[in-house]
Amino acid sequence: MSLALAVTSPDHLLPSSDGHTPRAHVLSPPGAQSLQAALVETYALLEQHGYLVTVYPETLPTAFLHRLHTVRALLETPRVALLPVRLPPLACAVLVRQLRQLSLCGFSPGVLGAAVRLLAHYLYAGAVLGSVAGLDRVPVSVGAHARSLLPGARFAVLAAPTPELVRLGEQDAGAGLTGPKFATRLTVAHGRPASDWATRVLPALWRTGRAEEVPLPADSASWWGTGKLTEFVAAIPEVSVLRQLVASVRREVCHGCGLELIGDRCAFCATPLPPARSPSSPPPAAPRGERAGHPADDRPAVADPRGIRR
Repeated sequence: MSLALAVTSPDHLLPSSDGHTPRAHVLSPPGAQSLQAALVETYALLEQHGYLVTVYPETLPTAFLHRLHTVRALLETPRVALLPVRLPPLACAVLVRQLRQLSLCGFSPGVLGAAVRLLAHYLYAGAVLGSVAGLDRVPVSVGAHARSLLPGARFAVLAAPTPELVRLGEQDAGAGLTGPKFATRLTVAHGRPASDWATRVLPALWRTGRAEEVPLPADSASWWGTGKLTEFVAAIPEVSVLRQLVASVRREVCHGCGLELIGDRCAFCATPLPPARSPSSPPPAAPRGERAGHPADDRPAVADPRGIRR
């Protein structure tokens, strides 16, 4: 790879169906690793791979988030991308697995980093909950809150791409959430008690085939506001389709750092695209000695945490 992928929790490393999808590097929280060790670790990843893309949940503890930004600032390099996602924990793990698959497809670091926002739009992420009384990430009506108090109440909730909530019960056993209009595979993580609806009814409604079952992420209970849940995600499983999806998006050159990108903002330097150029305007030139998306011979220096200036 021309870049390394990193995550902030081992729960974000799902198994892959093949034997060659690379793993992502798991970064340690401040309480488990000193700042000096974190600097040396990140510096080694940059020296080995050239670029580093770190995907982390928007709910990451503040101390951990500050550590990520401190390491990037002290290394004085634009080759580290810190990319937060607003998805539920299991969906974050599925997204990371897609990025791991795409890392073998030859995309430049800028394009792969920018693909995080693109791929998130194609994830259908939700959960079956025993109560929505503690749910604050999806709109919940007063009536739904009240029904949470009834014995045996269950709710199917969709957090992405569009929030939805339906109550499950004998009288509406066929009720479902709006599903994807393209081929997907369902990944399910059971809490206690497990939900048969997520593994038997939902796959038929969404035509996903047999569901893949994985362990429930540790942060799922806090994200959904209850420990009585089963989390699920429907996502595009074929790497060839993912590759075509990313490759079909128009590429631009970041005028801040010279990397290729898709979308409206660079994943590494956060520079937004300028207003649309007129047809007569020449395209921006890449920085001297650098082709878009590739490390240049005169790339910005990285401060060696061991005291050596590279």
